[in-house]
Amino acid sequence: MKVTFYSNFLTHHQLPFCLEMQKRLGKDFKFVSTVKIFQWRLDLGFKDLDKEYDFIVRAYESDEEYKKAKRLALESDVVIIGSTTDELIEERLKLDKLTFRYRARIFMFVDGFFKTIFNKEKMKLFFDRHIKYRKNKNLYILCANAYGANDFNLFRLYKDKMYKWGYFLEINKYNIKELINKKEQNEKVQIIWVARFIKWKHPEIVIKLAKNLKNQNYNFNIKMLGAGILEDKIKEEIKKESLEDVIEVVGQVQSDKVKDYMEKANIFIGTSDSRESWGAVINESMNAGCVVIANQKMGSVPFLIKNEENGLMYNKYKELEKHVKDAIQNKKLREKLGANAYKTITEDWTSNIAANNLIDLFESIIDKKEFEVKDGPTSKAYKRRKKI
Repeated sequence: MKVTFYSNFLTHHQLPFCLEMQKRLGKDFKFVSTVKIFQWRLDLGFKDLDKEYDFIVRAYESDEEYKKAKRLALESDVVIIGSTTDELIEERLKLDKLTFRYRARIFMFVDGFFKTIFNKEKMKLFFDRHIKYRKNKNLYILCANAYGANDFNLFRLYKDKMYKWGYFLEINKYNIKELINKKEQNEKVQIIWVARFIKWKHPEIVIKLAKNLKNQNYNFNIKMLGAGILEDKIKEEIKKESLEDVIEVVGQVQSDKVKDYMEKANIFIGTSDSRESWGAVINESMNAGCVVIANQKMGSVPFLIKNEENGLMYNKYKELEKHVKDAIQNKKLREKLGANAYKTITEDWTSNIAANNLIDLFESIIDKKEFEVKDGPTSKAYKRRKKI
């Protein structure tokens, strides 16, 4: 089976899955990179992975590579379309060959309804990607967001052809009991927040939380990792509210060093809103045995978190504060949620399982056989209710 995955450029979030696909398919797996890695990612310490693996076709590099990328779209048994130049795969879609789009949400449910429908460019993209070929029998979608399936269903798109997907990061293996015991040696309960300091990541919520916890004499410390346009404003607010003793703004940390902070933290808080299409920090913090307390609007949260089993979800600020207080006060709760979070990421949501399930799904469609995964990668993202 020949499988080709089209996306912008290879990221460390996609790499583990791609390596698993190559392991199973060998030379029959290709990753087509359509644009060069952005400079700002290089500035943050990310590697240009496009140059490190022989299964990558760099369509942006030369006419020869571009033609190869276009040829693969026609010759492959299965194509996965992430972000790509539509002309690369247009002929394949016209022929209705087995194709999977890999999308998060529809623009209008992220950027706002009116901002989208009055934006000709976005509406054209929506039409070309999802409506133009809506009658194709062999066009499916991998939902890289817990809310995407509902979005598409509102437009009656991809009927019974939507599957849970996402990001499958490199797994760090620990003796989880030892790791959690080590966390419990912290003099104060360590809380960590990892994100860019921008509006929709809501760093201001951390200030509000810290202020309330301090006023109620909770024993804690918060580290904020990241950088962004709101960083200076947040630092000023911390100083204004006299929170320097409970909040440390660490600043930008290289991606491979973030895990060191997570390994020491008891609690991770995710405060992004619905514009967070996935949120790989949820995977990372669960892998490190943290108690994850996250906004349920984040794209990955309903897929990864089973509330009160392997983490805690909140909708309103009061719920976030209550969950944090409970976790600070209850050592057994921290141990339970941290251990279960680790189990989820290392046993249920891995690149190995994702690759196996996806290949099985491809084969079941090609061979017209029954296939069902009850939960996790490639389980149905949207199930229609049967008529009574």
